[in-house]
Amino acid sequence: MDTPQVTAPLCAPSPVPGDTTPSSGVIHINFRHAAGFTVIGNHLAQHRGLSLAAIGLATHIQSLPAGARIGIKRLAERFPESETRIAAALRELEAHGYLHRSRVRLADGRIITRTVSYNQPGTAAPIAPTPRPRHSKPAAPLPAPPHAAATPLPTPTKAPQPPAPQRPPTPAPESAPPSAYVSVPPPTAPRTPPAPLPQPYAPTEELRRTAAALLADLRRHAPGLTLSEGDVAALTPGVATWLERDAHPDTIRHTLTTDLPTPLKHPAKLLRHRITTLLPPPLPGIADLTPPRRKVVVIPLQNCDTCDRAFRAAAPGHCRDCRTDLHTAA
Repeated sequence: MDTPQVTAPLCAPSPVPGDTTPSSGVIHINFRHAAGFTVIGNHLAQHRGLSLAAIGLATHIQSLPAGARIGIKRLAERFPESETRIAAALRELEAHGYLHRSRVRLADGRIITRTVSYNQPGTAAPIAPTPRPRHSKPAAPLPAPPHAAATPLPTPTKAPQPPAPQRPPTPAPESAPPSAYVSVPPPTAPRTPPAPLPQPYAPTEELRRTAAALLADLRRHAPGLTLSEGDVAALTPGVATWLERDAHPDTIRHTLTTDLPTPLKHPAKLLRHRITTLLPPPLPGIADLTPPRRKVVVIPLQNCDTCDRAFRAAAPGHCRDCRTDLHTAA
């Protein structure tokens, strides 16, 4: 009975006072990290609005050292997710304040994307002091020996010295602190004003009523083209111009409802653009479609005043044989 049994299982450790083991769910076994760890807040780990990929990507970014590259292609090489999924996760983090990306210009003129990661959204980043050129300070005088204090030496008179030239500040290297970067907005082209909406030459009540009914009926053929009363009133003159130029209502409806973008965010702006840019010219008249005829000039007949012979001329006179000026010139 006193021989110990080496094959018997060890006794379970006594529970820690105040520690209760749950009957179901996850059980944590935690050990304190001494090195190589990152502190992540529960506001990120248990975020209700972020996807699991975005939470994992934010955790990975916060664990990287400063200066690490976290471009979309670099992350796609590191993880099995596609570039599209990683780009969507980065946009989620930007929308919730965990990430901020901006374009900055370096000292050599190159433009790069600067990424700032926040472990606590809503907190302002500390502003780094602007580096200033360092000037050499004069060396502090050495303490005099004890016996020298009893016999003071006369102070020699020196001529005033010109101020020493200051060294020019050393240009900042390429790896300057973030405060040395200049934020550059993305290039934008000046917007051209939209073309004015066409107006009918002779507006009538019938044209206005037909154009308004055609615009209000567009939502039956394309639900995305549901217009308000104000939009219908604003676009009515343009459709009336189409009707004035003998455009069939079916032609107008087909032009305005074909090949709509998805999703359609601004239906009134799209209709205004199509009504203005696709406006057909007026139909030509019958006289414009008739080919021009060659004009025939008929010279009338005249009787010679001398021999009474008939000849063609624009005015009465003498025939060729009776003209004395021709004989004189010959």
